[in-house]
Amino acid sequence: MAEASAAAAETHRAIETVFRMERPRLIAGLARMVRVVDKAEELAQDALVIALAEWPKTGVPDNPGAWLMAAAKRRAIDGFRRDRMLARKHAEIGRDLEGEVDTSATDIEAAMDDDVGDELLGLIFTACHPVLSAEARAALTLRLIGGLTTDEIARAFLTGEATIAQRIVRAKKTIANAALAFEVPRGSERAQRLASVLEVIYLIFNEGYAATAGEDLIRPSLCAEAQRLGRILAGLAPEEPEVFGLLALMEIQASRLPARTAPDGSPVLLTEQNRARWDRLLIRRGLAAPERAEVLGGGRGPYALQAALAACHARARRSEDTDWPRIASLYDTLREVMPSPVVDLNRAVAYSMAFGPEAGLRLIDEIAGAAALRHYAPLPAAKGDFLFRAGRLAEARAEFESAAALTRNACERTFFLGRAAACGG
Repeated sequence: MAEASAAAAETHRAIETVFRMERPRLIAGLARMVRVVDKAEELAQDALVIALAEWPKTGVPDNPGAWLMAAAKRRAIDGFRRDRMLARKHAEIGRDLEGEVDTSATDIEAAMDDDVGDELLGLIFTACHPVLSAEARAALTLRLIGGLTTDEIARAFLTGEATIAQRIVRAKKTIANAALAFEVPRGSERAQRLASVLEVIYLIFNEGYAATAGEDLIRPSLCAEAQRLGRILAGLAPEEPEVFGLLALMEIQASRLPARTAPDGSPVLLTEQNRARWDRLLIRRGLAAPERAEVLGGGRGPYALQAALAACHARARRSEDTDWPRIASLYDTLREVMPSPVVDLNRAVAYSMAFGPEAGLRLIDEIAGAAALRHYAPLPAAKGDFLFRAGRLAEARAEFESAAALTRNACERTFFLGRAAACGG
């Protein structure tokens, strides 16, 4: 009896694991069929319920994804039939109901099997549509493509579950009201929408790599989810160079996660990290992706350039071997391709490392008044570091204290206050 119970529990766990893996593609296919995300999710859940009833008796099928899709399709067709019958039951009295309904069901199945492009890629483009806010796009992408629950998403972004649930509901309504097609756009619209998709995936990664709020500096699970989404996208859009640029950037940055924090959770500066703890497998994968972007003619894309910057650090086995002049040059190019105050700030950091702290201070003074950086903790933190290395300790202390006041992350606050204290009284 105990053995049978254990076996049943093991089967249920296997079914749930399979469903989590197949769920995004399942919802993608169903959403294209029924044109309503909520209905697609409901049908996918129905397929799981059927599997939980059938698979313990028959075993997990060889192609569980196809089995689940077939079960969901049957449920969808039953629903179409039921709706059709309810709407026309009075008109259909005395007719050959079965023949007419069977014909419509056959038509529905034919439409369902019509190949109009990769369904999962279509769902990704829909979930990341610019009509939605960045926060809504991130939440919906993690829900539909990542398969995370609203509670998991809320905990990942340190937001209330009700807030995340509302974002997802509003996003679905917006998609429905805009009558968006669950398909891959073409031409210039595809380029515009791809930028939105990449932005969402990198937003998710960055929130894991450098948490904007809360007690923890990093959230590796979010980084891993973004990397998974990036790999899915690379497999679905192998001709898009910027997809490989972003994937390379995430792989290389994620390779540093084990060395980014000290045992007490405090941040460790890039120049002080133990590079033996960097994940060499991720680095190898990351270094291969920019080559793919270059072959595709996208070496000067914003993500490809950022990946090239990350690669400079990855190739240096010791901090002192870092090619800072090349990094500064790459930032000069990135500044032309993707002008922004944050890029300018990072460029100032690169110049300070390549040509001395005074060079960094000159550049940082040029952007100090930028509105986008007014409440941005990395600005005074960078200036404090330049001043510290220049021996101007009193000024450095004031900058580190400003950075501590601006950050919403507890670990960063402690770190900045520690750097301020190191400047003396």
